[in-house]
Amino acid sequence: MKKSFEMVVIVLAVFSLTMGFRASGAPSSEPRRVEITAKRFAFEPNFITLKKGEPVVLVVKSSDVEHGLRLPDFGLDLRVPKHGVAELRFTPEKVGDFVGRCSVFCGAGHGGMMLTLHIVG
Repeated sequence: MKKSFEMVVIVLAVFSLTMGFRASGAPSSEPRRVEITAKRFAFEPNFITLKKGEPVVLVVKSSDVEHGLRLPDFGLDLRVPKHGVAELRFTPEKVGDFVGRCSVFCGAGHGGMMLTLHIVG
């Protein structure tokens, strides 16, 4: 009986410590998810701040036609189907401002369709 009680106390102590670390801002194993809407002729939001070394998933949703998102500084290119959703997983390893553009021609304003990733250290 005494061993069972000691085991419960140890389990509760470990659980409390784990929860304390999680609440104090320790890194999560899950990547940050950022939702982006692509529509003629803009990304919303069009400016996103991320941290260097932190995994991220860009979840891009098209509200109209097929779109794309090309981030040449990271070697990434994503196609988003008409009224569909696509995800782009990566970990930024550079600091600075990086411009992504729509990589699927979507009409007359296509050339101005940009998204800036602001990566901080």
